[in-house]
Amino acid sequence: MDDLGPVTWPPEPIRTERLVLRGPEPRDRPAFVELLASPEVHTFLGGPSPRDEVERRTAEVPERWPGSFVVELDGAMIGQILLRRATGHRRPAAAGRADLGYLFLPRAWGRGYAAEACTAALGWFARALPAEPVVLTTQTANVGSMRLAAKLGFTEVERFEAWGAEQWLGMWSPVTPSG
Repeated sequence: MDDLGPVTWPPEPIRTERLVLRGPEPRDRPAFVELLASPEVHTFLGGPSPRDEVERRTAEVPERWPGSFVVELDGAMIGQILLRRATGHRRPAAAGRADLGYLFLPRAWGRGYAAEACTAALGWFARALPAEPVVLTTQTANVGSMRLAAKLGFTEVERFEAWGAEQWLGMWSPVTPSG
C-alpha cells in the first residue's frame, strides 16, 4: 500500500455486527457526492463544496486509494473511514504517522456507526501494522468528534490553532501483549 506501507490493498471486507467496511465501488458515487456536498458533514471542515463542483470532480469509483474504506449498512454506503499517512501535517507529533479520518452521512449520526466502523478499521490497522500508532485531529468545537476520539482510546497530544479554530491532536496506540 503506497500510503501505509507493505499492506495488501484492498483487504477483504471487514464485517462488524451491523456494518461492512470495504473498498469503494461505482455504486457508491451518489453517496460520495452527497457526503462531500453536505453542509452538515462539513460544519467543522471548512464548509461544503458546491454540489455541481463535487459532481464534476468525483470519479466513477470515488476515493479508490489505499486506506479509503466505504462504510456500508444494509447494502448502502453511509460513510467513509480514511487511514493515510499524515504527510505535510502542521504538527511534528503527527508527521509521517497514520491519520484516522471519518465522514458519515447525517442520517447515520447518533447510532454508534462511527465508533463501530472506526474500531473495526483500527483493529485492521493494528493487525496489518502491529504497534504503529495512529493520530486524529479534530476541532475542539466538534463535540461529537471529541467524544468519539475518547471512546476510541485516543489521548491528547496537544491543542493548537489552525484554520481559524482550536484543533485537538490525539494519538492511539494498539494494545500489545507484554512478555
